[in-house]
Amino acid sequence: MDIYLVRHTTPAIEKGICYGQTDLDLALSFDLEADKILQKLPQYIDAVYCSPLDRCLQLAKKISPNPQQDNRLKELNFGDWEMQPWDNIPLQEIQPWYDDFVNTPTLNGESYKILYNRAIDFYKHLLQQNYQTAILVTHSGVIRSILSYLKNTPLKDSFDEFKIGYGEVLKVEA
Repeated sequence: MDIYLVRHTTPAIEKGICYGQTDLDLALSFDLEADKILQKLPQYIDAVYCSPLDRCLQLAKKISPNPQQDNRLKELNFGDWEMQPWDNIPLQEIQPWYDDFVNTPTLNGESYKILYNRAIDFYKHLLQQNYQTAILVTHSGVIRSILSYLKNTPLKDSFDEFKIGYGEVLKVEA
């Protein structure tokens, strides 16, 4: 099976803001970015799955009129830190997460390991389907998780190992 991992397009949010599962508007460049993504995808597609967050759902609907939404494809839940400037999060709250973001959850949110577990649960489910080609429209955390799983990369190294820009399309074979 060919699986295309597609990161959503640029969100309309200023740099330095913590966001994960917050629904955000998309940048004015959405249509242009979406057109570039569509050119990188195959003509024949068996299934399109997406995070239910609007920044993924809008792009997925450009690919297929009825994409299958799945909560396991959501970005990390940053809990109380959502929509806060990173610089405003108290050091005593954020330092334990900085020290071990893989295992330490954000305040009232998730750890990277929790996101990884649900992303890989979805990936294993996908492999049980009889598809030739599937597209996942999702977030960088989910894509990094799947790539870490496939390449046996420690999660703590995945941010350095896998740079995933907005609108990036990666193909993996299962």
